[in-house]
Amino acid sequence: MKKALFPLLVASALIAGCQKAEPPRRFSQQALDRALDDPARKQQREAADDRRKPGPLIALAGVKPGDKVLDLIPGSGYWTRIFSKIVGPEGKVYAVWPQAYARSAMGNVADLRKLSADKYYGNIVTQVQPRTTLSAPEPLDVVWTSQNFHDYPDEFMGKGDPAQLAKDAFKILKRGGTLMIIDHMAREGRGFSDTDTLHRVDPSAVRKIVESAGFKFEGESKVLNNPADPRDIPVFDKSIRGRTSQFGYKFVKPL
Repeated sequence: MKKALFPLLVASALIAGCQKAEPPRRFSQQALDRALDDPARKQQREAADDRRKPGPLIALAGVKPGDKVLDLIPGSGYWTRIFSKIVGPEGKVYAVWPQAYARSAMGNVADLRKLSADKYYGNIVTQVQPRTTLSAPEPLDVVWTSQNFHDYPDEFMGKGDPAQLAKDAFKILKRGGTLMIIDHMAREGRGFSDTDTLHRVDPSAVRKIVESAGFKFEGESKVLNNPADPRDIPVFDKSIRGRTSQFGYKFVKPL
């Protein structure tokens, strides 16, 4: 009798466990739209949304309510603010600088620390990490970096290793988690040769490095592509500033 009951007990326990499990969180266009329409973003919307195309890029990344997101080198917090309202009170947004970069961005760091102290953005945590080795206090759903992947091999960053950054991101992401990289395009075949002089990087070189770290390439957005950009001049050149051709690549840590 005991032997006959054992499989039934196991099956009952499994069913009970399944019933207690929370349903998987899903991307919500409604949550994204609300975040983009947030009245506190009025100045951002007017100044930058048309240029930065947050809607399609965040939709590609699939940032969801409840997500844990790391915004790497967040600048003035453009993306951070949007993520904060998407992930909501059950989520968390880590605004992170490596110390080497933070030295030249202390104004931004101070602004984000002030933002973190605002109850309206109470799910934001601002961090300056001592090394270029990326870390997180908990497993993450998304690591996002916009216009900064190219900085890692440069002198002011201590000649860091973009391949190590990809490995760090892989380590701190949950299985199924997303690494989203947006950056200024260099010409094909240039690799990382133009990162310091032009602040650009060859998209194919980025993809090769990130896939070598174990990620799967999941897709791209071309909303920031600009055929008029010659891709061989500095991104701060007056003729192209604010209109550079950029790639948006989504990578996923395999399940």
